[in-house]
Order: sequence, then structure tokens, then C-alpha cells
Amino acid sequence: MVSDRFASMLTSPPVVLTIAGFDPSSGAGVTADIKTIAAHGCYGMAAITAMTVQSTAGVMRTEPTDPKLLRQILEAIIEDSKVSAVHLGMLGSGPVAAEVANFLTKAQLPNIVLDPIVSATSGARLLDVEAKKILIEGLLPLCMVTTPNAEEASVLTGLEVISIDDMTAAAARLREMGAKNVVVTGGHLDVAADLLSFTNGDVQTFKSERLELNFTHGTGCAFSTAITCHLAQGRPLAEAVLLSKAYISAAIANGYPVGKGINPVNHMYRMKNHPGGFTKKLASGRG
Repeated sequence: MVSDRFASMLTSPPVVLTIAGFDPSSGAGVTADIKTIAAHGCYGMAAITAMTVQSTAGVMRTEPTDPKLLRQILEAIIEDSKVSAVHLGMLGSGPVAAEVANFLTKAQLPNIVLDPIVSATSGARLLDVEAKKILIEGLLPLCMVTTPNAEEASVLTGLEVISIDDMTAAAARLREMGAKNVVVTGGHLDVAADLLSFTNGDVQTFKSERLELNFTHGTGCAFSTAITCHLAQGRPLAEAVLLSKAYISAAIANGYPVGKGINPVNHMYRMKNHPGGFTKKLASGRG
């Protein structure tokens, strides 16, 4: 057992809690989030909102966690550890979303980042009508930043989102609906750009080169989780978004196939001797 004197000399990394679904392929969901958190030098803890039957080929089935069990897990975590930031991913069902909203309202945890997952990359619906209502009315106001992609922004606001101007309008509508800061990601649009809309109405756009690669499963999860980590480490929001966008671009470029469908990003590409994909092949002249 570590003595109190020695323990006081140790420096612990920020604890980042992710509340999301479980993806057996680990391309998205809590296991992908934990990899992202570790890659950013934080310590990850997780509470699972739903089990899914899925692979890189798509989602076949989802089964929500018992809301009372989820609440007990969350309470046990915060009673034991100081949480520096919270990432919210797949909520799925209304009862689960309500339990999460009630917990966060009471717990008052800092740096909450909401990734409002509506559907999987394969198209499977992952948010029911009741959960969508609770997400908008109960969770948006609690979160420091919300990170919908273009499709999710459209579903939440009812606006068509196919351009940067549309992204600006959707972000403004989300703030009218109760959101604070909003990042609308445009990886699916013709121009690969993310738009950050601040609480005060200021807007900042981040553009990048589009990578036409099949390593995009879980990009939204990894992006929002990376932002959560940077906020936990005390970085300003704009810097957190910029660094997270660079992380995702590199994670896609360093991807490699693990399945027959849409393959995941390489969350751990920074690790020494970790396998790399596209960019390492280019560097070695084999691309």
C-alpha cells in the first residue's frame, strides 16, 4: 500500500469520464473513447449506456443498459474519483438519456462535451424520439460544447446542412435551443471543414485536406473525446478543436484494415512501434 506521504508526491493525470455505448469492434463507443483518452495522456473511466451487436460492417442490434444500474455506476465513479471532464456519446433510449441528464444536473461536473449521436456510420438509427427530446431539452444546456456532424445538426435543428453557411445557421439554431458552444463537423461535405460557433456568436472555421480512405468508423467519437481531453487539461476551446482535428486527420491517415466494412481510425497511431497505415506506406515508398 502506498504511504500517504509518497502518494502526495505523485501527479495523477486528469480523469475523463465517457458515458457512451459499447462497440465490440472498438472503432467507436467506450472502448474507442478509452483509447483516445489514453492517447492524450488522460485517465479514462467509462459508463456504458447500451450494448450493441456490430462490426465494421454495421450495427445489427442495440440493447440499452438498465437506467438504475447506469446511475449506480456513475455515482460510484464520482464518489471515488475527481472527474475533470465528461464525454457523452450514444444515449440511445429515452430512459437512459433521462437518467444521464438527471445525474449530470445533480453532479455539476466540469467540461461536459456532447456528441449527439443520431445514427451509426452504416446508417443504423441510434437515438429514439424520446431520447432526442431529452437530449435537446435536458442535456444541451448542461454541456460546455456540442459536436454534431452535418447530418446530426440537420436532424436536431430541422435545417438542411450542406455548406459552411448552413453549418453556421445550424450552430446558431442549436444555441437558440439551449446549447452553449457548438462545433459542426463537415467531414461528409464537399469541403472538409469544421465550424466552431461560440456562445457569444463568434465563428471560427477549420479546414483540412480530404482523405479518401476507408478508415472513418468512429471519427465523431474520437474527435469529441479528444476535445474533452484537451479541455480536461485546461486548454481553450478553439485550441482543443484545432488539436483534435489534427489528431483525427492523422488517425485516419494511419488507419489499417481490421474488418470487411468501414474500418476504424487508428486511435493509438502515436505509440512507438504501433502499426501504421496509409502515411507510413507513403513514407516507405510502398503507397
